[in-house]
Amino acid sequence: MDLTGKIENLVLPLLEELGLELVDIEYRREPHGWVLRFFLDKEGGITLDDCAAASRQLSSLLDVEDIIPTAYNLEVSSPGLERPLKKRADFERFTDHLVKIKTVDAMDIDGSGKRRKTISGRIIGLSQDELVLALQDRQAEVRIALSNIDTAHLVPEF
Repeated sequence: MDLTGKIENLVLPLLEELGLELVDIEYRREPHGWVLRFFLDKEGGITLDDCAAASRQLSSLLDVEDIIPTAYNLEVSSPGLERPLKKRADFERFTDHLVKIKTVDAMDIDGSGKRRKTISGRIIGLSQDELVLALQDRQAEVRIALSNIDTAHLVPEF
C-alpha cells in the first residue's frame, strides 16, 4: 500500500467521527516543500470552521502516528465547485448534475466514427458498472464503463 493509502486508512475513522467525507488526498512536492492536502466535504457543504476543526484533529493524529517520513505542510480544504468524482457513491450522490468525464479509451459516442476522450453531460444514473449520461450537446444518452473513467468532475451550473 502506498503512503496516501496508509494515510487514508488512518484518517477515515476520525473524519467519519467528525461527519466529514474524504474526497481526495494529495501528497506531493511543491516549490516550498512537501504538502499533504486533504479535500473534505459533507452533506450541505463544508465550512471554514469544519476545515479548521479537521485540520487540528488531523494534525494531532498524524503527529502521534508519525507515518510520514518528511516534513510537510498540512492543508485542509473543500473540493471546490468542480468537485472530483472518484467513487461509485459519488456518481450516485450527484445524479442529475452536470459532469465532465475524461475516459481512458476514446469512445465513439454518436456513431459518427469520431472517437473522443472528453464527454460532458448530466448524470442520469448507474446501470451495472456503467455511468449513464444525458449528453450535453445532443438529445442522446451514453453509457461509460466505470473502469473506462480516468477523471470526472462536476461542472458548475450558474
